[in-house]
Amino acid sequence: MKTLFPPYAHPAPELALDTETWLIRDLPGERRTLHQSLGRIDLDWGSRSLADVLADVDAWREDGVEGLFLDRAPAGSGGVGPVALTVRLAARRGLHRVVLNPGVPTHPLYRDLGVRICVFDGPWSAYQSWDGDGVRPGDGHLVHGVPASLLTAARRLMGRRGAGFGLATDASPYVSAFAGGAGSVDS
Repeated sequence: MKTLFPPYAHPAPELALDTETWLIRDLPGERRTLHQSLGRIDLDWGSRSLADVLADVDAWREDGVEGLFLDRAPAGSGGVGPVALTVRLAARRGLHRVVLNPGVPTHPLYRDLGVRICVFDGPWSAYQSWDGDGVRPGDGHLVHGVPASLLTAARRLMGRRGAGFGLATDASPYVSAFAGGAGSVDS
């Protein structure tokens, strides 16, 4: 199973990265690794303008990434057209490796796009009871907030559920907005 590291989870320094490892980068700029990297584009569930998305595609192409991670992608049939256009234009710009991340199973039309689809993106507490309805072998699963003592069990569960790529991590994508403490306005 390929390992996909989202921006909030970083591989341990001692981990030997190989062709089975993808790193998702949040912003174009200085590369920290020579390994496969995907540029993250937030589709905001299909509400971003196509012009803004394509500007992001061009920025990542100039950066030299191997492909794109289309995050917060729409999953319903109404979003297929703009996503398909994004995928085609990315391919024309040489970005053929695309991962679509709606975080849930998609409408069947998305399968015709020829991209990898991440059908689960959520916390361990939800993954344990997830029924996996609408998934196919090889789809991606991103599971965060796994207690460190259960990481091996989570990876095994991903394998039993047919995940072709993904990550089980104890990291969390949520960052606290509270910045109080000495010197803050509220002090």
